[in-house]
Amino acid sequence: MDSEARRGYIKRALEIAEERIRGADLARACQVSRQIIVGDVALLRASGMDIVSTPRGYYLKKKQKGLFRTFVCCHDRNGTEEELLAIVHAGGMVHNVVVEHDIYGELEGHLDIRNENDVAHFMKQIRETGASLLSSISGGIHTHLIETATEEEMKQVEEALRKCGMLYER
Repeated sequence: MDSEARRGYIKRALEIAEERIRGADLARACQVSRQIIVGDVALLRASGMDIVSTPRGYYLKKKQKGLFRTFVCCHDRNGTEEELLAIVHAGGMVHNVVVEHDIYGELEGHLDIRNENDVAHFMKQIRETGASLLSSISGGIHTHLIETATEEEMKQVEEALRKCGMLYER
């Protein structure tokens, strides 16, 4: 499969996918290395495709119908799981985490956390890799873009974060 055909395959796969697609799976299907897929995704993005990369794979950003709100939170590493579970239990989806860096400005990590399984997977990755959280460079202060289906769920997310002491309201 030449590069043009491979990018066409990736584009079609992302357009019809209902779940995230792992880069390793795309590499296997196209019989190329994972790094070739990374390059192809970069070229597809440059051509205008809105491809999101998460630790659990790629997906094509679709027009969202839900409600969106950014919450400012603050906690240490030990509060991460409690925070994420509070959000998903209240009906929220965590799109990202953003921190402010003195030199680089805003740094964003795509999370795409929708449920308890996603939280468990994220926490397992943190434990197994020993990776630092983005919020470690900002004293624990960070924002999350949250999506809910209804205004009532958004209020429940806010109340859940306030109740567990993670909503930054100073």
